[in-house]
Amino acid sequence: MYRKVWILVALVAAVRSAPAQERRSRIDVQHYTINAEINQNTQTLVAKTTVRFVPLEDNFTTAVFELNNALNVSRVVDDGGRQIPASRSQQDFAIRLNFDQPLIKGTPIDVTFDYDGRLTGNEDSPVYGIRFAAIHNDYAYLMYPSRWFPVSGYTTDRYTAEINVTVAAGNKVLATGTETSRQDNGKTVYSYKLSDPSFPGSIAVVRGDATRVNSEGVTSNLYFRGGEQMMANPYGVEAGKIVSYFTAIFGLPQYANLTFVETENGAPNGYSAPGLIFLNPRGIGRDVSAKLLANQISRQWWHTLISPASRNHIWLTNGFAVYSELLWAEHVTGPGALETQFRDIAVEALTVDNVPIIQSSRLDDYSPEHWALTGSKGAAVLNMLRYTVGDAKFFQTLKEYVKQNAGKSVTTDDFKKAAETVSQQNLGYFFIEWIESSGAPEFKLEYTIFRTQKGFRVMGKVSQDLDTFRMPVDLKIETEGNPEEKRVEVVGTSSEYSVDTFGKPKSVTIDPNTRLLRYSSQMRVAVAIRRGEQFAEISEFGDALKEYQRALEVNKNSSLAHYRIAEVFFLQNNYQSAANEFRESLNGDLEPKWTEVWAHINLGKVFDITGQRERAVNEYQLAQRTRDNTQGAQDEVAKYLKKPYERQKSADSLAER
Repeated sequence: MYRKVWILVALVAAVRSAPAQERRSRIDVQHYTINAEINQNTQTLVAKTTVRFVPLEDNFTTAVFELNNALNVSRVVDDGGRQIPASRSQQDFAIRLNFDQPLIKGTPIDVTFDYDGRLTGNEDSPVYGIRFAAIHNDYAYLMYPSRWFPVSGYTTDRYTAEINVTVAAGNKVLATGTETSRQDNGKTVYSYKLSDPSFPGSIAVVRGDATRVNSEGVTSNLYFRGGEQMMANPYGVEAGKIVSYFTAIFGLPQYANLTFVETENGAPNGYSAPGLIFLNPRGIGRDVSAKLLANQISRQWWHTLISPASRNHIWLTNGFAVYSELLWAEHVTGPGALETQFRDIAVEALTVDNVPIIQSSRLDDYSPEHWALTGSKGAAVLNMLRYTVGDAKFFQTLKEYVKQNAGKSVTTDDFKKAAETVSQQNLGYFFIEWIESSGAPEFKLEYTIFRTQKGFRVMGKVSQDLDTFRMPVDLKIETEGNPEEKRVEVVGTSSEYSVDTFGKPKSVTIDPNTRLLRYSSQMRVAVAIRRGEQFAEISEFGDALKEYQRALEVNKNSSLAHYRIAEVFFLQNNYQSAANEFRESLNGDLEPKWTEVWAHINLGKVFDITGQRERAVNEYQLAQRTRDNTQGAQDEVAKYLKKPYERQKSADSLAER
């Protein structure tokens, strides 16, 4: 439906520092000792960080760390105090250390970085367009993705840490680990120690006391500011419920009592660090965002407790987090909620159908393609696995997977082994199809009905175009009596089936509960429109129009495709073409329903811009009669009935939705 600009930043940003291709790390970081001072008046950071790492190979003389470009390294020394030559790469946000002597495999080495810099939030972020670090007068946040300390093996190399942060009196530092504090010359030094390898290093500086909420036996501390303070208690209540439910189905997390910190607009909607969750104001909103909260809380299992061994296995984090959203919706609302949300996830997943999940490192972090592949398709894979092995064995698999791998770096094969052990099935075909291969089937169904002595028999075949495909597929036969269901093992491009029924069959439906990631005419339209939306969000309007036209080639009456085309023309100030397409949207299938009210509203805007007030009022009145208030439509109607819409100087009018 409508999208906010702030979503655009989170979806289309691409990490500049992380290469698209998988790179095997040559070192294993074991421990950080970070001593930092944050000056909120000058928005500066001064730090000395010692990294202990172990070379994984013999006879190499370089080690590469990622570090925020806004931070200037004054010197790097080894554990003997000898300076190590270092060079910076601004493009990769990296610093390369050049050792005089080859490093010895398996022998730990300590390297200390001295650096400083200003972090206002306006610097060139390692994650383009997203603020992961900013120091302000009354609050600050420095998240792990900002690379505010030297990072190697981003999101894959687990480590322990001791973090000491000095701030002015009256401020409090939040981080991961066991906390102590002391006074030092009118300032306060906060120390956090974590002895279990994980991903510590995200910190926040706050003022005032937390809102402490006890819910379902879980205690949450929430540091929300300004207008968001009123949401602290509802979020704490919901967080307790989510942690309690996830604990029941996943097992114990490393952190159950969580701290929530408000960041600012421009930061990610949510970011989950060990025991610490960052939420931006728009992510918090005026109603509890259960999807966002479930996603971020679940990462206490799916990244803090268990993390991918390499970037090619990142679906074990993102896919599990997205599927956790569905599990929470199903728990609260019922199975229908999961089915509804699964359709949206399937559409997103199919926007990338030419890259296997196991090759996800080919895509840039935080790009829409990366999220679609690792998050949405990853969640779809989990839903199909659940369908394949059954609910009981699926949820037992999740618990066993957590129990066996807590505190470890894992691969897809580790999860596969857990699923096979619990289900007592060979699932190699499943993981080859959905993890190691790309594409999705489009089924065709043929059948003939015969009369038998006991009733009727339906005989037919299921066809699709993927030669290596194998998957159990459900059929539903509607009869004059009770419906019959049959699970067919579809292998290759064509598989035959036979079903006996008592009542006369009326129709046969494949995958009646929409459990499989598959194409259909309706799905192809939805996928093309979603791809067009992704292009439109980054102002690639020509490519967006091509995708919308592809949708119309499949369904010329798609109201949503016509509506999206009209939006593009409106943003380009091509008002005649926009009006034509809004009319076509109204003459289409009116799916989704909100296209009707918003097409009338936008036609009214076109007429107001072109000086036809009477026609504009007529369109607003037609919008009013729909009584559809999707995205505050009726508030818009009331506003423009009172005062004509005025042409915007920029493209915020429609892009903000």
